[in-house]
Amino acid sequence: MKFKAQQIADILEGEVVGNPDEEVSKLSKIEEGEKGSLTFLSNPKYNSFLYTTNASVAIVNKSFVLEKEVKTTLIKVDDAYKSFSKLLEFYNEVKNNKTGREQPSFISESSKIGKDEYIGAFAYIGENVKIGNNVKIYPNAYIGDNTTIDDNTVIFAGVKIYSDTQIGKNCKIHSGAIIGADGFGFAPDENGEYKAIPQIGNVIIEDNVDIGAASTIDRATLGSTIIRKGVKLDNQIQIAHNVEVGRNTVIASQTGVSGSTKIGENCMIGGQVGVAGHIKIGNNVKVLGQTGVTKSLKDNEMVYGTPALNSREFNRSYVYFKNLPKIASKINQLEKELKTQIKE
Repeated sequence: MKFKAQQIADILEGEVVGNPDEEVSKLSKIEEGEKGSLTFLSNPKYNSFLYTTNASVAIVNKSFVLEKEVKTTLIKVDDAYKSFSKLLEFYNEVKNNKTGREQPSFISESSKIGKDEYIGAFAYIGENVKIGNNVKIYPNAYIGDNTTIDDNTVIFAGVKIYSDTQIGKNCKIHSGAIIGADGFGFAPDENGEYKAIPQIGNVIIEDNVDIGAASTIDRATLGSTIIRKGVKLDNQIQIAHNVEVGRNTVIASQTGVSGSTKIGENCMIGGQVGVAGHIKIGNNVKVLGQTGVTKSLKDNEMVYGTPALNSREFNRSYVYFKNLPKIASKINQLEKELKTQIKE
């Protein structure tokens, strides 16, 4: 897909300096620019590359002053970084703007699908599924019975959505994610063997949620596992049964949240964090990477370590921790001196 410099300038409300008919068909870093590519310059550290790049078109700030001639067509905008980000969003929308139904795929007769949908090959859509307008379901996706998916949501290849799941508008669920599998519920019988407790709840995902590749969100035992509006989940995250994640909370990769825990709004949780079950994390909490959260946290806390400590307490404790060999040596020396004095 090719775009002319003037078309791009019109999208970004920018000004072309050079050839308005210069065509581009791909994006590139400024230091790796090739003929036919579009790049941008916002960091002064990379200014020199503008004079050597082979990119056909470059987005720059209006305030940028050329020190010498360039062979690249320029598009001048108020903020090159924001404009390039806007262009990436536009490019992604165009690239993913597929419509129609590929074959073979299975769509139950009892399902209802809105306008401008895309159903990829080998996708399965079960009974009584309700799908809104402009929903994209990529190949090999599975949509279980009684699931609802609202407008403009994208379900990428290989996603598995179990029955009764509710997904809001403008969500993205990336490849390999599994939504609505049974929660980890087992109870021992009189022989000590573990028997599964039926998990009959569901998963609710509100609007504007992103779920990373290979992440898993378990259905509730009773009631719902809930991912609130605006939540962003990285790849390979485990959300257990009956968990609730508050609005606009972001969670980094390889984090696991145990059952029935409630996480507040606007929290930031780092990678490889472990969160115990049946606790409550307040609003605006920051949990640093590899922390083990074993008890409830109040609003606005920042914690680190295992078990988690207030970050200030952790930093003070770490000063002593890293000096433990020296401290132990001093204690041993004092003990020897004390024993000598007692003998004397």
